[in-house]
Amino acid sequence: MKQSSRNHSKTNPQQNGDPFNQMRQRPKNGRNDDMYGNLESGRNGNRGGGGMSSHDANANIMEQQNNDRISELSDQVARLKGLTIDIGNEVREQNSLLDNMGDGFSNVGDMLTGSLGRMGVMLERGGAKHMCYLVAFVVFVMVFLYWLVR
Repeated sequence: MKQSSRNHSKTNPQQNGDPFNQMRQRPKNGRNDDMYGNLESGRNGNRGGGGMSSHDANANIMEQQNNDRISELSDQVARLKGLTIDIGNEVREQNSLLDNMGDGFSNVGDMLTGSLGRMGVMLERGGAKHMCYLVAFVVFVMVFLYWLVR
């Protein structure tokens, strides 16, 4: 930006051919407002015209876009935080269920060990007769389970 284009001489703006001076002249419709006040103040500094420079306007637009994006990101972070909290709660609940299930399987294993020990003692005392009853019972249970599943 040359200093000569910023010169505010009293010559006719159309004679010197400066497009910025041509834009600064009043519109032909007789309205009193300066349509290009923002452009003029952006080129020549803010001289109390009340308008914003184009650089300031662009900066404000960029700032607003950044604020909007920051707001969107904070909303997404909040959703992700809630999701991770929910996942953490679900993991804790699943771990407690697995611990309870592990305790249950341990108790069942202890019960089976005790039952097998008692069956061994019973077989040692009773002989073959109890073994036949036991085999018949197991076969009956297997047939019954097959019938239920089918």
